[in-house]
Amino acid sequence: MSIRILIADDQALVRGALATLLDLEPDLEVVAQLGRGDEVVEAARASRADVALLDVEMPGLDGIAAARLLAATYPECRALIVTTFGRPGYLRLALEAGALGFVVKDTPSGKLADAVRAVSRGERVVDPTLAAESLAAGPSPLSRRETDVLLAFRDDGTASEVASRLHLSEGTVRNHLSAAMGKTSARNAAEAVRRAAENGWLLG
Repeated sequence: MSIRILIADDQALVRGALATLLDLEPDLEVVAQLGRGDEVVEAARASRADVALLDVEMPGLDGIAAARLLAATYPECRALIVTTFGRPGYLRLALEAGALGFVVKDTPSGKLADAVRAVSRGERVVDPTLAAESLAAGPSPLSRRETDVLLAFRDDGTASEVASRLHLSEGTVRNHLSAAMGKTSARNAAEAVRRAAENGWLLG
């Protein structure tokens, strides 16, 4: 009996390439392809997928949030994160969200197929280099509010806009930004956002 696979990635070429490679395996069958994270659960139910291959950065819902929703509402389909963004913080967040696997997109096709098989059996599969980096990096040092402020700066750009969006005073926003800059060793808001994103601290 084939393992039924759903692939969610906002890049059509990547989706197609992954589907082609996995369909070459006699025991694997790609049954759904989509480009948005907020369609994962519905598509998994409709296709009766056993394993969902999820990219991290997608419109609608990021892959880590999609994995969390899948684990909560349709645990029959297990999540395997397959991403270009091999960041330690993303790995930790993915596992906390209920994903069973985390590999990067340049993983050889044979190893990716093996990862799908292992996840379908309920086994955990993690890129060993990323696992070591994640342990070394530790959890995010940012508070929830500091994370919110950096996310808002990434989207909106100015202190007044961020203050309005988060229903805070500009002084409070600047205090949270200053704390986040200190924790990321950044010189300005843009650099703090970039460094936090690189460590995977702005998802989940």
